[in-house]
Amino acid sequence: MDGLGRRLRASLRLKRGRWGPPQENLGEVVKEPERALEHCLPNFAGGQHFFEYLLVVSLKRKHSGEDYEPRIIYQFPKRENLLRGQQEEEDRLLGAIPLFCFPDGNERAPLTECPRETFSFVLTNVDGSRKIGYCRRLLPDGHGPRLPRVYCIISCIGCFGLFSKILDEVEKRHQISMAIIYPFMQGLREAAFPAPGKTVTLKSFIPDSGTEFISLTRPLDSHLEHVDFRSLMRCLSFEQILQIFASAVLERRIIFLAEGLSTLSQCIHATAALLYPFSWAHTYIPVVPESLLGTVCCPTPFMVGVQMRFRQEVLDSPMEEVLLVNLCEGTFLMSVGDEKDILPPKLQDDILESLSQGIKESQTSEQINEHVSRPFVQFFVKTVGHYASYIKREANGQGRFQERAFYKALTSKANRRFVKKFVKTQLFSLFIQEAEKSKNPPADYFQKKIREYEEQKKQKKPKEKTVK
Repeated sequence: MDGLGRRLRASLRLKRGRWGPPQENLGEVVKEPERALEHCLPNFAGGQHFFEYLLVVSLKRKHSGEDYEPRIIYQFPKRENLLRGQQEEEDRLLGAIPLFCFPDGNERAPLTECPRETFSFVLTNVDGSRKIGYCRRLLPDGHGPRLPRVYCIISCIGCFGLFSKILDEVEKRHQISMAIIYPFMQGLREAAFPAPGKTVTLKSFIPDSGTEFISLTRPLDSHLEHVDFRSLMRCLSFEQILQIFASAVLERRIIFLAEGLSTLSQCIHATAALLYPFSWAHTYIPVVPESLLGTVCCPTPFMVGVQMRFRQEVLDSPMEEVLLVNLCEGTFLMSVGDEKDILPPKLQDDILESLSQGIKESQTSEQINEHVSRPFVQFFVKTVGHYASYIKREANGQGRFQERAFYKALTSKANRRFVKKFVKTQLFSLFIQEAEKSKNPPADYFQKKIREYEEQKKQKKPKEKTVK
């Protein structure tokens, strides 16, 4: 294991200017906290560039001639006249991407059929900045056996639904000619990323079809625009989702197994989104490349997705306190055993009751996301929503969190027992550190729900009777 550990640390440690999978430095304190996905990425109000690169990655034979390795065969835009440091950073970034476009290894053969898959990955730099890779894998047009190809858009913006639509447009143009992808992506690159609830319209010419107008709209509520809960609900029961949430809240090791890259990617993003307003700050790899399977041996918390073909390798790995989730069969292959007892019973019942109220077929993905997310946000409102009242400000404006008084303010013993554990997590610590720095709470969805809850409590208090 020593050799494996050295190779793993060498692969994942984020040195200055080096890109890799989101990962805390193993065994070390993270100086620059990492955040998971959109609610941890910058909150884009709009006006940013849509993307940095469009890449096409294909499999090419190795020099040995025995198997294949992924390589970039198309890049837009081509960067020129970069400074030496910028060129080195770009080379490292572009060198890491192919591995995540084909995470299922090099033992491939040309195919006549291949399922079309949409998935994503996240790369993190040492300064905490993140880039997301939005991928569409498919077989190129042609006859006979062919090797699959991946279209990958690299962006620092978390908005999966919107980028999936962009990949649809790229794929449509690829079926005609690679040449007409360029003007579409150039127009997209020149357009400003829309603010929440706003639309940007692009004009694009397609041979034999004429000029098309493509509308790209961001959801009004941007805290869930990076996720789609439907895959998670198709694979697991509400009770199982609640147990996974409980394990994540205590920052345990969680592994998801599935056949498809899309399923893995969507389910792990959905799980991380349930933690809002908190952010998973540990190892986070939606689809683990074959060469990084040693990640599951790490002693630190992680949330990773592994393809089912590597199931036996995972089961044979020495692991402790792991929740191993089989998304194909909707079962837990390994668990700690106390997952049903982590959260306060009354609040568990509240979440399940809210989730079981039903989702209609006619609901949009945004409405489904709101339906699933709401009870989990409400859970945090009820347990830690009073945090701002226990940050005492010094003369210089710096806040100091009063931890003991904070959890003792809870009247429910079950809630208090849970919160005493939760305040020791990095999830909570990073959140409170940000709150201590800011004199005013952010005007976000969580604060809105806290205010609504406080108003409801005031209205429920019985009015004092006046004795005449």
